[in-house]
Amino acid sequence: MSPTNTFDPRVDVYIAESRPFAQPLLSHLRKLVHKACPGVVETIKWSRPFFEYKGVILANMSAFKEHCSFGFWGEEISAVLRDLRVLQPDAMGSLGRLTRIEDLPNNKQMLDLLGKAASFINSGQYTSPIAARHKVAKAPAPAVEAPPEFTRALKANKKASAAFAAFSPSCKREYVEWIAEAKRAETREKRIITAIDWISEGKQRNWKYQDF
Repeated sequence: MSPTNTFDPRVDVYIAESRPFAQPLLSHLRKLVHKACPGVVETIKWSRPFFEYKGVILANMSAFKEHCSFGFWGEEISAVLRDLRVLQPDAMGSLGRLTRIEDLPNNKQMLDLLGKAASFINSGQYTSPIAARHKVAKAPAPAVEAPPEFTRALKANKKASAAFAAFSPSCKREYVEWIAEAKRAETREKRIITAIDWISEGKQRNWKYQDF
């Protein structure tokens, strides 16, 4: 498929050959995916439609005799679905057995979830389910001590301090490592000023790449 041709005619055929109840549901899901992620590319894998974004699988959909399924790909978006209590772990796909459009989360939530899935790919925070099953456990990375100048700057800014305290450990680590790796004092000072501004606004270190 050409990057400029994001629709695959084989998906049209798949939908057309599906049961009558499944056709509007699959067409609706397809429209949502393209609306949420204009750069997505369709393909067929394992005899069913898949949606790829930047070379990795974003999601897939399937039609069966009595129901359809829709699966988000990526361990990170799966964690989000679990937190929202949307994930149906005992059913094929992520959202359970689907027989009509009303079985899906509402359009806004679906678009938000698809956009979030794409944002994980944009930021490099993507682990495919297949890779996760073969992943070898690694020893936790050693803790990085926050530079004292950064600690003092946080204490001096109550808004930034409160926001930083609410960040996840990985988000905190990204800021600390970014500042600590600066070799020159001038560079470190500039990064601290920038970090305090971003943290005060509730922004993570790589916020520019997380917007969709």
